[in-house]
Amino acid sequence: MAYEIILPKIGFSMNEAVFSEWLVADGGTVKEGDPLYAIESDKSTQEIESPASGTLRINAEPGTTYQVGDILGTID
Repeated sequence: MAYEIILPKIGFSMNEAVFSEWLVADGGTVKEGDPLYAIESDKSTQEIESPASGTLRINAEPGTTYQVGDILGTID
């Protein structure tokens, strides 16, 4: 079963964020809790941890603005 990676709401007023970078390559193996990607919001950069373990499939492109709840990729 694939686990959807969604853009989380980090702050009370956060509605969107710029996707900075993936910290794991497409097709790479990730472990739950490991740093997975970075986003920029409100002039700060946050690293987001992997919500599950498995193989990463990337949808999001660095430098693009996404809304909270958008699907950034999946973990199989």
